[in-house]
Amino acid sequence: MPAPTQARLRRLWFQIHKWIGLALAILIVPVSLTGSALVWHDWLDERLNPQRSVSAAPGLPPSAYAAAASRFAQPGERLASLAYPRGSGPVVATLARTGQPAGGRPVRTLLYLDPASARLLDRAASNEGAVRILHNLHGSLMVPGVGRQIVGWIGVAMLLSSLTGLWLWWPLSGRFTRGLKWRRRATTSANLHHQGGFWIALPLAVLSFTGAWISFPAFFAALSGDPAGPSMAERMRRMAAAPAAETGLSPDSALAAARPLASGDLVGLTWPAGPEAKWKVSFARPGGPAEVSVDDRSGTASPPRAPQPETTARLMRRIHDGTGMGALWQTIIFIGGLIPALLAVTGILMWLHVRRGRLRARVTP
Repeated sequence: MPAPTQARLRRLWFQIHKWIGLALAILIVPVSLTGSALVWHDWLDERLNPQRSVSAAPGLPPSAYAAAASRFAQPGERLASLAYPRGSGPVVATLARTGQPAGGRPVRTLLYLDPASARLLDRAASNEGAVRILHNLHGSLMVPGVGRQIVGWIGVAMLLSSLTGLWLWWPLSGRFTRGLKWRRRATTSANLHHQGGFWIALPLAVLSFTGAWISFPAFFAALSGDPAGPSMAERMRRMAAAPAAETGLSPDSALAAARPLASGDLVGLTWPAGPEAKWKVSFARPGGPAEVSVDDRSGTASPPRAPQPETTARLMRRIHDGTGMGALWQTIIFIGGLIPALLAVTGILMWLHVRRGRLRARVTP
């Protein structure tokens, strides 16, 4: 590439890189830091809520946990599901609140029950708690409606910023290793920006791209050929369906009907809701839970579907949050959330340093 053309292109990339950082710094910092924290969200949740920590495994029938949850339910709440731990830990009963306003994610009550005695360990709303706040900040900046799309466009901007930053880091002349030297610039903030940006550029590009994929599932599903999942409105409608006030089967009977059709440990039991009137009984298996449907009227159980191949969308989510990706990638994600916050701060300091220098040059006789 001719030198004048390369110089013009470099100036263009610099302007794009600079204004993305300056314009979005206040948004990049919370998205990045919450992403770091959520890599180990289960561990964080346990540390923040020690009252929920138990070492026993579930040993009671579902009806015992259901009865305990019903005793703790407030007026207008109905038992919607039981979630079982993998190994030891509390059984989590979810209570649905009837009569909630339409639109948005329904608020539910979570009861954490001792697996050995069904004693109440803790009670929380589904939209409360530090970890839930971190999820909301990371996924939507706590902006109702369009927040997810805002975060998606931040991901697009960070992808562009990481790629242009790598271009700007590359030495104009000499060997590649020149770029690895610490004292490339006069200020510590500039050197931190150059070195931190280089080492995180490619992981950050991956995290930004996968974050945009998660935020715009319909667009990327059309590109990848993945089957289109239910819309957000449809998911909210299903979540808002009130569990049946009375059921034909007891939870123990639903489990007994489902058990012959699936092996593995019980991981979830969902009460009938909506016109289908079916229990959903989930068992652990490789590749995802096996869900058996049990008709509440007849007691007839339907076998679970065969394990489905992992979709591209699911792979993108696992890459983004580190689920099942090993400690090394999870550590990279953790660092990949800390360094962008550092880059945002050092980028602002570099810009201020340049502005101060220009102002001094103007006033110097």
